[in-house]
Amino acid sequence: MHPPLWQPSVELSLKEQEIICRIRHAKLFIFLRQIRHQLFDEHFQSELAQIYSDTPKGNPPIPPAQLALATILQAYTGASDDEAIESLLMDRRWQLVLDCLDCEKAPFGKGTLVRFRAALIKRRLDRRLIERTVELAKETKDFGYRNLRTGFEHLLQSLACTQSRWTFYQERFCVGLATANTYLP
Repeated sequence: MHPPLWQPSVELSLKEQEIICRIRHAKLFIFLRQIRHQLFDEHFQSELAQIYSDTPKGNPPIPPAQLALATILQAYTGASDDEAIESLLMDRRWQLVLDCLDCEKAPFGKGTLVRFRAALIKRRLDRRLIERTVELAKETKDFGYRNLRTGFEHLLQSLACTQSRWTFYQERFCVGLATANTYLP
């Protein structure tokens, strides 16, 4: 089952304009809200959709563009996976970018975000995402692009390392449980 194309509105609503007026720092939120339709054009969304296998099993997939934006915000803010999901519910700047203002339930869960990020990195689409974001920053001159690439690459590497460490700890934990079970009466 392929994910649907994500087609959030291009024009700012009055509520979104009010939120943007209140953002004094962290201008990346404004930049991403303004260029998300360019960043995730139909071609790039199709490229990201290749992450998903075409099977009728499971829940309908979340649009990968939305997950990719969450990954950018997570890297930018340095949020953990749990903090990212919490931010989707509590932080209007995240909601502004991800088109889920006033949501009562996060559009996706922690597991979905973790699996998507791992697949994004495995297929090296994280690099493509960074390049496209930096290109748009350079073209539009709406956001300083010079440090954007370096910052994103460093933060995505940190997320990948954290994920690798977590996987390592999970594996060690499972081995420990298996070993403990062999010695239990």
